Amino acid sequence: MQVSIEAGEGLERRMTVELPSEQLQEAVDKKLQELSGTVRMDGFRPGKVPMRVIRQRFGRSVRQEVMGDLIQSSFFDAAQQQNVSPVAMPRIDELDLDAARYVAVFEVMPEVTLADMSEVSIKRPQVEITDADVDKMVEQLRKQRASWEPVERPAQDGDQLLISFTGYIEDEAFEGGSAEDVPLELGSGRMIEGFEAGLLGASAGDKPSLELKFPEDYRVEHLAGRDARFEVEVKEVREQRLPEINETFIKEFGIESGEMTDFLADIRKSMEFELNKKRKQMIKDQVMNALAEANPIQVPEALVERDAEVLKKQTLQDMARQGQSSALDLPVEIFKDSARRRVVLGLLVGEIVQQNQFKPDAERVQQAIEDYTQGYENPREVIDYYRNNKEARANVESMVVEDMVTDWVLTQVKVEDETQTFDAFMNPEKE
Repeated sequence: MQVSIEAGEGLERRMTVELPSEQLQEAVDKKLQELSGTVRMDGFRPGKVPMRVIRQRFGRSVRQEVMGDLIQSSFFDAAQQQNVSPVAMPRIDELDLDAARYVAVFEVMPEVTLADMSEVSIKRPQVEITDADVDKMVEQLRKQRASWEPVERPAQDGDQLLISFTGYIEDEAFEGGSAEDVPLELGSGRMIEGFEAGLLGASAGDKPSLELKFPEDYRVEHLAGRDARFEVEVKEVREQRLPEINETFIKEFGIESGEMTDFLADIRKSMEFELNKKRKQMIKDQVMNALAEANPIQVPEALVERDAEVLKKQTLQDMARQGQSSALDLPVEIFKDSARRRVVLGLLVGEIVQQNQFKPDAERVQQAIEDYTQGYENPREVIDYYRNNKEARANVESMVVEDMVTDWVLTQVKVEDETQTFDAFMNPEKE
């Protein structure tokens, strides 16, 4: 087997493979001989068709079939001979059946050389949970269990109204613009601008008419930027009533003692768990962004396309679980940017792991599982699941290795501590 290779654009390689002609001919003769025992042709008895006739009739197609088999069996041996590692099966650009020669075009893995990251800065949030933060969380829990009681007064911001309404454009009711007996909390921002504000001061029985305008970027295209009129009937004005913090209220959150101190301790523990999880993910995201930015590498398109298909499949599965149509044909191109980033980071993380010989030790894996299961009602069952399920445990081990890579990168960069309040860190959109 004679093999030569030349570099194409980027990671592309063109490899010419010329097989021994006798190897091809022997395989063709063997295939034709096997065929002679089964072929049926008019004028000949079964199994008695002359070989010259069989060769004349089927020789070319058999030769093509055999050459295909030889390409499959010889390609990776030829690549190994040239010390290259194809990332996928090749594209056959040229095929010469008479000369037993083919040209295979494929991509190879890039060489990964990690850049110096000593001038890169990573911000590390420093967040303290104060008693005021815990008290604020208690109020949020009260609001989650609040009731709405009818009141005989004009509506104020924060009240809930029970309304029915019909929307008109140019005096014609439009589709999707009407509803009956809808609860609406004033100040929630659920409706278009001006709707909720127009109901402030309304009382039960009032029928205000609201002249409004849909936003230019409204999600329903034929309504975007249009003037509209809403005829509203206010059926009830309701005031929020927060539950009293007592033993009954506390026990609803699984605190069997019903004691306020235990309740506050449990809330703080949950807040710390969510804080640490978000803080860890935020630092990891910064690290991965810094890695990708500091190490721009070209990656094989075959890997990008393969990963894009995986992302597409995952998206369709998620949509199906949420009750959306799983038959939607999403173009794979919309996933390629994300896929490319995943491939780049996969190569970079792999290089760091290889250089440092990172392996997930049992203690760290166990701790990761226990941390993950804190939010479950029966964490022991979940822990046992990960202990007994090899695939699930492998996923945790992979995450542990990524954490080890994150920790390593933090030793290579400048880390700047940044003090933030709990609320600003957990709810940056409010800021």
